[in-house]
Amino acid sequence: MQTDAHGLIRRVNHLFCKWVGQDATELIGKRKIQELFTMGGRIFHQTHWVPLMQMQHSVSEVKFDLVKKDGNTVPIVLNGICHEQDGAIVHDLAAFVARDRDLYEREILATGKRLAEVAATTARLEEAAKDRALFAEQMLGIVSHDLRNPLAVVEMSALGLLGAGVTPEQTVALERIGRATERASRLIRELLDFTQARIGSGLAVQLKPVNLTVVINECVDELRQAFPETVLRYSCEDDGQCEADADRLIQLVGNLVTNAIAYGAPDRAITIASSITADTCTISVHNEGQPIPPLLLAELFQPMTRGHQGPDGKRSVGLGLYIVREIAKAHHGQVSVISTVDEGTMFTVHLPRFLATQEI
Repeated sequence: MQTDAHGLIRRVNHLFCKWVGQDATELIGKRKIQELFTMGGRIFHQTHWVPLMQMQHSVSEVKFDLVKKDGNTVPIVLNGICHEQDGAIVHDLAAFVARDRDLYEREILATGKRLAEVAATTARLEEAAKDRALFAEQMLGIVSHDLRNPLAVVEMSALGLLGAGVTPEQTVALERIGRATERASRLIRELLDFTQARIGSGLAVQLKPVNLTVVINECVDELRQAFPETVLRYSCEDDGQCEADADRLIQLVGNLVTNAIAYGAPDRAITIASSITADTCTISVHNEGQPIPPLLLAELFQPMTRGHQGPDGKRSVGLGLYIVREIAKAHHGQVSVISTVDEGTMFTVHLPRFLATQEI
């Protein structure tokens, strides 16, 4: 079969029509191939199939479930190549019923020649994609670094004017400027951390003896001032010292609480907890509200993963949870998440209590 670059069916054979229980007239020019997949297949098509076709012009042996007209499903294996035809980008697709191996082998020969033509260019395209990604990340770090100084000047100037006898209206405007520059500065810090984690050897931390309870308490107090409309509760067990980077722990808790505020129930409290055992420090942040969709849990800590939409309809840039994971890794720890309808969502960070004090 053949589709355009957006998946709209241009040509289809009788066998495929038989699989889905629809005539060619119901499909050609009217349905997109991804519309015939299950919901999981549609998501995979959008997040993986389309980018791969754009980058390497071919995709091989991907399993989808076709939804028939009567609601039943047919498992298929899909192969595709992307090329230009009559001035337009088209996708030639070969589909095979997964449980019918003989049919699969016969049909794969029909597209083997075309797939062989693009195989020679795959390595070059992959290498070029890596070079572009590295260049983009390096430019991101450079630009983010150079933006910090002018933003600091704007923020300091706004703070200076607040005490200069300005009118109430001017005070409101200056406060907005202060909040906006703080958000911009926070985003830049996240972008710099992202660049360091991806291009460098990971986030840098300064491990020193700290009192975990004191650090988390200070962090929660700052967050209460930043989010006065949110109820933040902190509980601790077994107060004591550990070896950690206090600033990075504050950043970690701040990112988790900000995430909980963005996606949790706005009228319910957020609970921060910490505990210490002989060998381990544990920090958790819990919120109530809609659970994270299971399909997103596996990729939640990847960069640029925007997650599910929050109650206010806003989404973050998608670096906060990635940086949380990198901070945990820099401390030789790990982060996990559990999210259910009944129990709510809880992010838990486990860190070793003591390490040889060093810069990692």
